[in-house]
Amino acid sequence: MSRLTIRFYLFVSCLLLISGCAGMQSHYDTPSVSLTSFRFIPGESIVPKFEIGLRIINPNRDPLDLAGLFYNVTIEGHNILSGVANDLPSIEGYGQEDILLEASVDVVGGAKLLQSILHGPKDSYRYGFNAKLDLGSLTPPLRIAEQGEFSPGSL
Repeated sequence: MSRLTIRFYLFVSCLLLISGCAGMQSHYDTPSVSLTSFRFIPGESIVPKFEIGLRIINPNRDPLDLAGLFYNVTIEGHNILSGVANDLPSIEGYGQEDILLEASVDVVGGAKLLQSILHGPKDSYRYGFNAKLDLGSLTPPLRIAEQGEFSPGSL
């Protein structure tokens, strides 16, 4: 075989590989992630802990194997809670799963929030929940961002 023929076959093989990988994801729908609960966990530690509930819905026929999760919660732009999880369930195709995460308060972020509250209390506060789900090596991570407001009187 000539060098030109080898290069041609190599080029065609690369094209087939690339188009095959692109075609594998064409039927893939993005999973849905929603915040279902957020509550204080009483404990003996000085640093407060919270439980965060997430519902993950898999709209695909193939199981969703979660490799890991990173999340954080902000209030008025201050990082209050953050954490990671790697012991996550596999979510069957067309299934859903509720998972609970336990997070501790970021003391520095909490102190900055407290300082801003003491300088000028508000009727409502902005919050944000951000998460990155690692869906495995062939799929890009799924990023979730929820934002809203709450009033201290409603807690």
